[in-house]
Amino acid sequence: MQITVTDAASKWFQDEVGLKPGDGMKFYGKVYGKTPIHDGFSMAMVPDKEPDRPVGETEKDGIKYFVNYGDAWFFAGYDFVIDFDEKNDEPKYEYVAQEHDSRLK
Repeated sequence: MQITVTDAASKWFQDEVGLKPGDGMKFYGKVYGKTPIHDGFSMAMVPDKEPDRPVGETEKDGIKYFVNYGDAWFFAGYDFVIDFDEKNDEPKYEYVAQEHDSRLK
């Protein structure tokens, strides 16, 4: 799983959440809600500096953004793009279906 964080999203997390270099943000699935890939579940996040067997991890501006092994089910088959919605002044999330190499079948 690949995680991409845009410059605008990184700025929002620093300005609004107060993240700074050395900090981290964990993303996970939770009961209730809806996303483009799940009914009955929504995506959540919490500041966390210590990934636990991450299945996806990236660093932007010195901040780790990650998904732990225990939450792999929520993102299975997708890469995760964290962007910024200027109109709503908040992050927006895109789940991009992973392309599979047909040679692996």
